[in-house]
Amino acid sequence: MKFQGVLFFPVTPFAADGSLDEERLAQHIDSGVAAGAGGVFVACGTGEFHALTPDEIERATRVAVETTAGRVPVLAAAGGPPPVACDQAARVERAGADGILLLPPYLVTAPQRGLVRYVEEVTAASELPVIFYQRGTARLTEATAAEIAALPKVVGLKDGIGDIERMHRIVRAVRAVRGAEDFQFFNGLPTAEMTAPAYHGIGVDLYSSAVFAFAPEIALTFHRALTEGDEATTSTLLDEFYGPLVELRDEVPGYAVALVKAGVTLRGLDVGGVRAPLLDPTPEHVARLAQLIDHGLEAIRA
Repeated sequence: MKFQGVLFFPVTPFAADGSLDEERLAQHIDSGVAAGAGGVFVACGTGEFHALTPDEIERATRVAVETTAGRVPVLAAAGGPPPVACDQAARVERAGADGILLLPPYLVTAPQRGLVRYVEEVTAASELPVIFYQRGTARLTEATAAEIAALPKVVGLKDGIGDIERMHRIVRAVRAVRGAEDFQFFNGLPTAEMTAPAYHGIGVDLYSSAVFAFAPEIALTFHRALTEGDEATTSTLLDEFYGPLVELRDEVPGYAVALVKAGVTLRGLDVGGVRAPLLDPTPEHVARLAQLIDHGLEAIRA
């Protein structure tokens, strides 16, 4: 399972009664794959994993698998308490996913050996390859990262912490592990494009793009510019689109998800609001988001 290009983290649409809207999820995923996504990560962070039931995660995964029809890999999330994460991993496998994005344990801060044990237990619950998501309560040393990377089913590490020095040490330690030549690293920070040039410098070229969910044209243009060394286009989009988007995102906790859902709706597919404890953006913030999207689209057409 080798990834290339922009990775798509779809939102999870909810109907008027708050239930999972499978039809709109299929539409959302199909349009993203048609636009050029390199992989689909369903029911993950942008997809409100924290607010979904195990059944909803399984159903969302099945929708993604059926919709993509083998065009790109499909991964779904598991995480939290070990028994819950193991159940989720089994459900995701049953739904036909190609892999699992393993989120951290719930709340508790564990010793490094405990984090290894957590990954061992969850990877034993299915035969699927796993990408481990370093964030929150799961902060790895380079030695622990190398040990986890050596586990048979672990194929990647996604970083959601943003400590470039730590991540550089981890990349170098894992690359030194025999048989880890194909191990993949991912930048998993919110609005990852803002830090993509820095991660690119330490050998981490893959990243999750929340912007792709509502403005794939902008996300693809940025990715192409970064890959080809087009610093003028990269700088323009960082200064005129991504930077202002991050400023808006940081005004309210949870906007890293809520603004993305609002953006999808603004672009023509009503995916509903977010579930508690998140809040939907205010009308003023939605208006600012609409202006940002329009400006970003103008910038790539200039």
